[in-house]
Parts: sequence; C-alpha cells; structure tokens
Amino acid sequence: MNDSKQAFRYESMQPEDYDLLNQQLSGKDALDVIRWAFQQYEDDLAYACSFGAEAMVLLDLISQIRPDASIIFLDTGVHFPETYQLIEQVKKRYPRLRINMVEPELTLAEQAAAHGDALWERDPDLCCQIRKIDPLKNAMAGRVAWLSGLRREQSPTRAHLRYVNPDHKFANVKVCPLIDWKQEEIWMYIKLHQLPYNPLHDLMYPSIGCQPCTRPVQPGEDERAGRWAGSGKTECGLHK
Repeated sequence: MNDSKQAFRYESMQPEDYDLLNQQLSGKDALDVIRWAFQQYEDDLAYACSFGAEAMVLLDLISQIRPDASIIFLDTGVHFPETYQLIEQVKKRYPRLRINMVEPELTLAEQAAAHGDALWERDPDLCCQIRKIDPLKNAMAGRVAWLSGLRREQSPTRAHLRYVNPDHKFANVKVCPLIDWKQEEIWMYIKLHQLPYNPLHDLMYPSIGCQPCTRPVQPGEDERAGRWAGSGKTECGLHK
C-alpha cells in the first residue's frame, strides 16, 4: 500500500492494511487520530453525531482540528425534546460547524400509512432501516470516511473496535477516536471543559436514542440496556 490519500480508501485497503495503520496509530490520543483523519480525508470525512455524551467530547475535539467540520444528525422525528434543545446549544457554542439535519424519505405519517402505527414497537429493525440507515447512506454518498464516538466498553458488540475500521455496510472507512475512553473519562472531560450535554444523562439515560425506544437503565445494567429494552435488539444497525 503506497502512502497516498487513495491508499486509505475502503476499496483500496486489505485487512493487513488496517492492521498496519492501527499499529501506527497505537498510543496516539484521540486528538491525534482526529487530526490524522482530517489530514487524510479532508472534506470527504463527516461525523455522524448522536449528540450523546461521547458526541459532546468528540464535537469539542473536532472543533479544535476542523472548526467547520461536516456533522450529520439523523433526525428521525422521534427524538427527545432535550436532544433538539441540545443541538441548538451546540450551534451557538460552535457556530462554524456545519450541522446537517438529515431526515428520512418517509414522514412519520407516511411510514404509518405504509407500515402501520408505531412501527418501532412491531419491527424496530425496519424502523431503524427507514429512519436511520437509509438516510445515512444517502448523506454519506460521495464521502469515503466517517467519524464515530463508539467506545469499546459500551457493549460486547463494540469491544472489537479499532481506531480505523472497514465499514462494509456503507463501503467506507469508519474512524473511532474514543475507543479506549472510559465513561468516567468522558464525564471528566465534559465537566472540565463545561460542555453542554443532554440533561437526560442525569436521569439514568447513559445512551439516548429515539424517545419510543429508550428508557433509563437500572444500577448494574449495561449502559446500553435502555435501548430497545426487551426486544433483543442492541444496535440500530449503523454499527453492525
């Protein structure tokens, strides 16, 4: 693999290339990984942002490297009011960030007409496909990489993550600068830098998604136990 921008694209990289690249990034901090990503991909890199606690840290770090970075928010139409309020706070704190509120092709009314009311209760995978996965595919068209705030300790399904990962679902490269951060480190950074955050986090919502599919967690539960509780579903599908 030659050391060129083309070499770090999904279609150019082999498993051994990811191994070598992650070895080179090993020991770097999150800011170094973000800097590498923007140097490599420039405007072909976007951050798909949930506006959770990790997102607030990542947004602050990104703003130090690329103040006008492209931010994608999947506006499903059923987020908590607190989430939308937080986005307005972020816009004021980081006015140069380009926040793109990406909506599904189907409105909630159109989805109900086609698939019935409260699809998230009967077929949450289909609902996520319509309101999250397909919109992100459309938003990522023409881009070759995206940033994500995933951390290894969040769930067993994320324990294998590395800084740079092949994303077979979207046929691009996924960069995860916060993989080794612990939850207490996330909150230490938020408090130290006085970052805004979703007040639902203070009400036992460590992971916040769409309102119908998110509940508070109980002491001792996995931090993602409140997502799609009782359904056996643990991921919306973006990161499978």
